[in-house]
Amino acid sequence: MAWFGPDFNRFFKELAAHNNKEWFDGQRKRYEVSVKEPFTAFVGELIARVGAVDKRVRITPQEAIFRIHRDVRFSRDKAPYKLACSAIISAAGRKDHGVPGMYIELGPEKVAIYGGSYQPEKAALLAIRERIAARPAIFRSLYTAKPFTSRFGTVLGERNKVLPPDLRQAAEREPLLYNKQFYWCAELPASKVTSPDLADVMMEHYTAMRPLNDLLLGKA
Repeated sequence: MAWFGPDFNRFFKELAAHNNKEWFDGQRKRYEVSVKEPFTAFVGELIARVGAVDKRVRITPQEAIFRIHRDVRFSRDKAPYKLACSAIISAAGRKDHGVPGMYIELGPEKVAIYGGSYQPEKAALLAIRERIAARPAIFRSLYTAKPFTSRFGTVLGERNKVLPPDLRQAAEREPLLYNKQFYWCAELPASKVTSPDLADVMMEHYTAMRPLNDLLLGKA
């Protein structure tokens, strides 16, 4: 049985045309039944599956799921609500985007699956770079492995122009050391939301990314 019905994506399509508090308040019960409750159950299932292979992941769905409300304080776009559901499944959940894990986003535009470390703090970034510099061949073998490349392509992220002196020689062998983010992404059709095998597909992607996540975490 599918985790989500057709009204999941339909709700967000209608919200895009009526992105205001009045419309949302009038549709709140529908949001709870068609979107929030099934997404919470789905994230709980993924947490249980990930936690079975990574004992560090002991969070609740509430610690993983992002609010539907947008932060509009510094945005010209004052639309109050996001047009998709998202969550981070990692040891830290949504409180720390730098901890490698699996970020998911479900909506009428796409199903997205991310991995890696998106916003590591300065100390965490240095630790990741040092792990890569110590094992460049293993790092390269992981991000060029077919299970990874066939789903995610390659490692993405903004880059620094300058590295600390002790990492520059290693960067000649592995240029990705210049990255200040280490993440990857797969996008699936939005129709996948209502597929009965959605959780299985998510876990296939998680399995493909896990060795690289583990290296970034210092577990490999």
